[in-house]
Amino acid sequence: MSARSGLRTLALLTASTVGALTIAGTAAHADSNTDEKVLLKGSTTASYFWDDASGRAGDTGLPASGKPMQKGLAASPSWPLMTEGYVIHDGKKLPFFVGDRGPGVPSNNGVMLDLDGKTFAELTGGTFNMDTLGVDGVGGQGHIKVDYVITKWGDGPGKKNYPVPFSTGAYAERDNNPAEPPAAGLALPPARETGEWSGSTGAVVASAVAAVGGGVALASDRVRNLLKG
Repeated sequence: MSARSGLRTLALLTASTVGALTIAGTAAHADSNTDEKVLLKGSTTASYFWDDASGRAGDTGLPASGKPMQKGLAASPSWPLMTEGYVIHDGKKLPFFVGDRGPGVPSNNGVMLDLDGKTFAELTGGTFNMDTLGVDGVGGQGHIKVDYVITKWGDGPGKKNYPVPFSTGAYAERDNNPAEPPAAGLALPPARETGEWSGSTGAVVASAVAAVGGGVALASDRVRNLLKG
């Protein structure tokens, strides 16, 4: 090996090593956000709804929290109202806050989150139809698999842990023993952010992992207006 080729090989190895370290450092930074407090991580099946008190398409009235129906407002069968977090589907991440109760009967079958129709549409690549309150362009899909991350618990009654069916009544019980936050260093792979939440308390938070799934029906038998706080 000549001196020139030896120096060139050393230079290439050095560049490759520096590049790998740079990429690893960037990935580590992307996976850890010290400004974010992750309280709970999990996955579930999510449906969608849009309750604006119009009485259309199974609408059961205004959300239980008293907040107007809006993008980012989700319903949970057991988490405290005004709990905040974000969901991931197919590499897309969007924030939510718990502003309503539901799903009802579907939560007995593992549907533990009811997203607003606009969020569901953005996650699935569809279009929310304000006339029908359905999501167009997704072949009638009404359920998707999502990963969720909770970043803030609401102050009122509700289970501060993995969701349980509405029928358990956990939504009405005050939980003074919340789930232990996930151990540090168990960050999920990053997902691309697709939008911002213009709700009352927050903006898009850090990264998490995507999960794909599907379903067939829109859950419209939720129990609402049983609770107002």
